[in-house]
Amino acid sequence: MRWGRGAAWWPRRRSRVLDISLALTAALLDGTLLWFVVRDFYIPSWVSAAASVLIGLILVARRRYPVAVATLSIAGGFVAGGFLSYFIALYSMGAYCATRRLVTGLAVAAYVAFIIQPGPGMGEGGPFWGRLILGVAIIVPPVLLGLYMGTRKQLVASLQERAARLERERNLLAEQARIEERTRIAREMHDVVANRVSVMVVHAGALRAVAARDPAKAAETAAVIGDMGRQALDELRQVIGVLRLGDAAELPDTPGLTDIRGLVDQSAAAGLPVTLRIEGLDHRPPPPTVAQTLYRVVQEALTNVHKHAGNVDTGVTIELREAVDVEVRNGPPEAGPDHELPSGGNGLLGLRERVVALGGTFEAGPCDRGGFAVRARIPLPAVAT
Repeated sequence: MRWGRGAAWWPRRRSRVLDISLALTAALLDGTLLWFVVRDFYIPSWVSAAASVLIGLILVARRRYPVAVATLSIAGGFVAGGFLSYFIALYSMGAYCATRRLVTGLAVAAYVAFIIQPGPGMGEGGPFWGRLILGVAIIVPPVLLGLYMGTRKQLVASLQERAARLERERNLLAEQARIEERTRIAREMHDVVANRVSVMVVHAGALRAVAARDPAKAAETAAVIGDMGRQALDELRQVIGVLRLGDAAELPDTPGLTDIRGLVDQSAAAGLPVTLRIEGLDHRPPPPTVAQTLYRVVQEALTNVHKHAGNVDTGVTIELREAVDVEVRNGPPEAGPDHELPSGGNGLLGLRERVVALGGTFEAGPCDRGGFAVRARIPLPAVAT
């Protein structure tokens, strides 16, 4: 535990420890050099040594105030001299200063100060061009190195920020994909199980009503309930297989017009007076995705009729025009259904999502003269000629 705390502490304090170490080292070396070695400066050695120590100590603020530290180092170097602290200040100016223009201006000022500085050897006949070259050699390398390191740090920071942003976006996309997958699974489970079970409940109510007075009818209804239960189980196994195995699973067969007629026949067998009219699709079968959506629209609409209206006149119309139009309309309920079925309110929402995903339109609402209507219009893909 203590080691973990120390490892977490060090990255936060590493820069501060480095700055303090550099400041102490520069102050010690420059003060010692000017006190014991450089004896012919134009001010007393103890004064230049003390000034160099102070200039070295201000390096602790080189990251936060690089311009101020570089300015004080240039001024102090002109007055009292200085070596290591001078180089570190120029490097820090290039690495941490915000603008290149300010760095260039301070570098030029440092160069001019070095040229006119009355340091050791001035006035002894030394060539002036030698001081010009020496000034370039002393000032330009630390400034350029600082600029390079500053640019490199900015690049690394931008790459880290970009990586963090991409990671956040990846997590958001993964979460969105999970939400969409959960929504798709919920819709499939509703379509496969809820609709068939609802019709089974309707048949069970009819079975209870005729069990005593018409045993033959009761046996027929019981057989229908058994067939629908087996169909629901088969579809549920297929959906679970797709969820477990993904693309390797065998997809369930796509329902077509024959299956839609089977839905209508099942509702009619449950006592619902329903009619079916299909125009224009016998010679041009819809694509599988469109056929499946048509099937789900009719299935959900008939289930809602059983749930909320009871045995009322219902019409199912499917027509091929510029697109495929499907409408399921029922009359106003007289006394309501004689059974109570739970409703989660997700069926019509799932239908809208299916239809809109195919570029179609979906409407569901009460009719002017009572009753309820579900309408969908699904465009057909263009056929190559």
